[in-house]
Amino acid sequence: MSVETKKYTNGEVTVVWKPKVCTHSTMCWKGLIQVFNPKERPWIKMDGATTERTIEQVKKCPSGALSYYMNDEMNKESTTREPV
Repeated sequence: MSVETKKYTNGEVTVVWKPKVCTHSTMCWKGLIQVFNPKERPWIKMDGATTERTIEQVKKCPSGALSYYMNDEMNKESTTREPV
């Protein structure tokens, strides 16, 4: 069974990868092999570059298979929600 999404974090940012959406353009790893290395497992190593550099590369993903969110924004959202 295929995994819908995989998440990788460095504590500050979380990169989300959707394997079924990926078109294997190679832009991620050719642009930042220190983080995105398809020959290694896990193939995303969040400690390979700064948060800013990783985000910059994720934004270049042409298929949208890679996305990100800032962890502090998710934490703020979950702690400020009103009870239903």
